[in-house]
Parts: sequence; structure tokens; C-alpha cells
Amino acid sequence: MSIFLDGNSRIIVQGITGNEGREHTARMLAAGADVVGGTNPRKAGQTITLHGTELPVFGTVAEAMAETGANVSVIFVPARFVRDAMFEAIDAQIPLAVVITEGTPVRDSAEALAHARKVGGTRIIGPNCPGIITPGVSLAGIIPANITGPGPVGLISKSGTLTYQMMFELADVGISTAVGIGGDPIIGTAYIDALTAFEADPDTKAIIMIG
Repeated sequence: MSIFLDGNSRIIVQGITGNEGREHTARMLAAGADVVGGTNPRKAGQTITLHGTELPVFGTVAEAMAETGANVSVIFVPARFVRDAMFEAIDAQIPLAVVITEGTPVRDSAEALAHARKVGGTRIIGPNCPGIITPGVSLAGIIPANITGPGPVGLISKSGTLTYQMMFELADVGISTAVGIGGDPIIGTAYIDALTAFEADPDTKAIIMIG
């Protein structure tokens, strides 16, 4: 089993046509993630082919959800656009939004997370995080998918680099889910949130938390 991300996760990428969005969407597809499309208001109606998969580009998250049944968004937009991207995902009430971008102004994060609490229905991971991976099942973010396999250890970390290092060190044991919660002063999913979710997962037998 896993937390937050599983075989039923249908992923869209906000900013799919940018350099980072293109590269890491291809890597998510290679890891087996069910990426079903992306958004860019200026390129709505077009398609983009990544890792041999043709993906539709929508104008908004709400449109993408309506057309594809997406329930996860990964945000790859420049820092100055993160607030608007988060608001859009929250207003569409997508269940999970993973904000990869670093350098997001703290005030923007604070306003977006306050909006998430007000609207409800969306879990935010990040900003400034490597994302989340359930090895062998799905990947939402930039975590390398080839350094470990599935197993009984849950991993929570603020550091992307230490997330990768610990996954590598535990390659012979395996990871249920690794969650990079992000290193910014204000983040959407805190240690206690992830710990609570892992505690409820019967297949997670141990938890590593890196501060």
C-alpha cells in the first residue's frame, strides 16, 4: 500500500510545455505514472508527445479534471506564477497538488495555503519539494525512480538530496512511499500529516523522518 499516491492516481502537470515540465513529465511516464495531460492557457487544445505518449494540453485544471478524471496535479511553473497555479488547483478541488517550484515568495505560499484551508478538498505537498513516489506504482515530481523498489519503509524528508540518499541506502529493503515535504518556511503537508498517514497504512512497518 502507500500514502497519498497510488495506482489510482491520475496526474496532470501544470506547466507541462515548459522545459522542466517536459523533462520531468517524461520521467514520470517512464516510472509508470499515469500522466493524463497538462495545462498551459496559451497552448490549450494542443497536444504534446513525451516518452512516446501523446498528452492533451488544457487551459485550466478544472477542464483537465473534467476531461481526464485527473486527481493529482504537479506544478512546474516559475515562482512568480506559483500562487495563481495553486489557487487554480485549489479552486478546482483537485485532491492532491504537488508544488515542485523553489523560490516561491513566502507570502504567496501563505495566501495559497490559507485558501486551501478555506476551500477544502486539496492536499498540498510543497512548495520547494521533490514530490512523492510510491516505487513501482507512481511518481509525482522529480524523485529518481530507479534507486529503490517497493518495501515496508515510509520516508518523510524536507531535503530532496537526503530523500534520494536514504532511498539509495535502503534499496535492499524498499520504500512504501517517500514524501519530500519541502524545505520552505511554510509548506502544505507537515511531518505530522505524513506520520499520521503512514501510521494508518498497514504495509508501512517503519518510518524514517529527516529534518
